[in-house]
Amino acid sequence: MPADPGEPAGPGLRAELEAVLMVVDEPVAEERLAGVLERPRAEVAAALRELSASYTAQGRGFDLRLVAGGWRFYTRETCSAAVDRFLLDGQQARLTQAALETLAVVAYRQPVSRSRVSAVRGVNCDGVMRTLVQRGLVEEAGSEPETGAILYRTTNYFLERMGLRGVDELPELAPFLPEVDDVEAESLEGTMIAEAVAAAQSADGSGEAGRAGPDR
Repeated sequence: MPADPGEPAGPGLRAELEAVLMVVDEPVAEERLAGVLERPRAEVAAALRELSASYTAQGRGFDLRLVAGGWRFYTRETCSAAVDRFLLDGQQARLTQAALETLAVVAYRQPVSRSRVSAVRGVNCDGVMRTLVQRGLVEEAGSEPETGAILYRTTNYFLERMGLRGVDELPELAPFLPEVDDVEAESLEGTMIAEAVAAAQSADGSGEAGRAGPDR
């Protein structure tokens, strides 16, 4: 039955997806988008991938990516310098080396307590851990049954900043981060963690985590 010419045609699926994703502040799963728009998930998933491909083909300044289990708009990497200049006005916004090292240990040993992170790094990292929690890169994940110590893990925001779909996409760094029980803490300080962080940054290539907030 033809539509009533007196009624305005509704927006298409692509337009609705763009409108919703324009206002989100974290990645949105395909299931949720399908529910909100009352469309089959397969149809929504196909439309999202078509939109992403079209933005790339058109050379747009933004990109639509599947990160941390959901979809969200991001600045295209080739335009990130311009956005940084606009938002930061020349201020450096990179994590300190200590914060990067601590974040790397949490990522590869999670869930992990602060004391074990400190043991791996060879220095007290309580202050750095608080900074990472405040910036939303690390969060509490219960406690150790034996000691009651709070455990920490990386967040979806960490995955988002790193451009990863899950922690299983982290590069393999086992040779750089042996178990704490197998090595004296002092022997882990210095080059081992520095090499691990450098390898992670090199493997990622995007430098997303390095722009997570003001240096501290």
